Amino acid sequence: MSPRPLVVRSGALGDMVILTTVIRHLHARFGQPVDIVASASWTRDLLGDQPGVGNIFVIGSRKRPFWLSLDQRHLVQALRVRGAGPTWLCDQENRKICRLLVRAGWSSQHWCHYEDPPRLSGPHFCDRWLHFAYRSPPLLGGGDLPLQATDAYGELMVTPAQRANVDQWMQARGLADRGLILIQVGNKRTMRRGSRQRSSNSKYWPEENWAVVLSGLCNLHPECAILLLGVPQESAQNESILRLASVANAHNVVHELSLPRLIGLAARAVGMVSVDTGPAHLAAAVGCTVVTLFGKAEPSLYAPRGRSAVVESLVGERNGERSMVYITPAEVLSAWRLAIRA
Repeated sequence: MSPRPLVVRSGALGDMVILTTVIRHLHARFGQPVDIVASASWTRDLLGDQPGVGNIFVIGSRKRPFWLSLDQRHLVQALRVRGAGPTWLCDQENRKICRLLVRAGWSSQHWCHYEDPPRLSGPHFCDRWLHFAYRSPPLLGGGDLPLQATDAYGELMVTPAQRANVDQWMQARGLADRGLILIQVGNKRTMRRGSRQRSSNSKYWPEENWAVVLSGLCNLHPECAILLLGVPQESAQNESILRLASVANAHNVVHELSLPRLIGLAARAVGMVSVDTGPAHLAAAVGCTVVTLFGKAEPSLYAPRGRSAVVESLVGERNGERSMVYITPAEVLSAWRLAIRA
């Protein structure tokens, strides 16, 4: 029997969606479920029901000393029970997790790191993860195997339970007969203290611009309900946009979301308009049309990808300076019309 692969990734939502490229191809390569060590409990909600995913081990902070961290001790105990095997390290900093793996019975022969020579190539991170899935740790001979596939994209299966949950929620909300357009205006930088307009928040797009986009989408799709997404800390920004837009059938639903529900909503939606953040990657991974606004990041490297998703990425630039605030509402609406016609 082939060994059971282990993947280590401490990432945000978008990172974990992109990681499904590695999971899918390791599963195909070894014919075994892929176990995951992650840093957040929500990883189980995101990936727990996905094909090819085995056990998900969660470890919180890695900064505390081992003997003061119950999470670290539990992880080592669980990994000892699992047994050492070939492991793919997907984080830049791995010293702490490697020490924990050694405590659990691993050695450097068991793992490979995506930054090990030769450096992984590819225009997009999904392409790089595809190559990484065919890299072997020293235990398996090291080196890179020839690629067995070219499908480099994030992919999430939508479960019947997730679809049923959304159906029930929309019925209760009085939206059962409406199409859906999803809007994601915030990101983790938005939730930090201080003004949203601060220079360090490179993913900020003005509320006035979002209000114009909402009005334009209402005119284009009067049959649709528009849902403003996010986490509870983003509610105030959503409410500000709704006041400025003053449109019917737009709803701030941040207090009613979970990851399984977000997956179901993205699968049902006409499309999503989003800043460059995790929900955009999730939406593309279930095949949703996505228009993404980028700040400093490079779309060719980080744009959402999905098997059947249509993705339009926008970058604002003026006098050689790149900034999201240089993207105009007219450009967003033009990209939306182009994407939904594709």
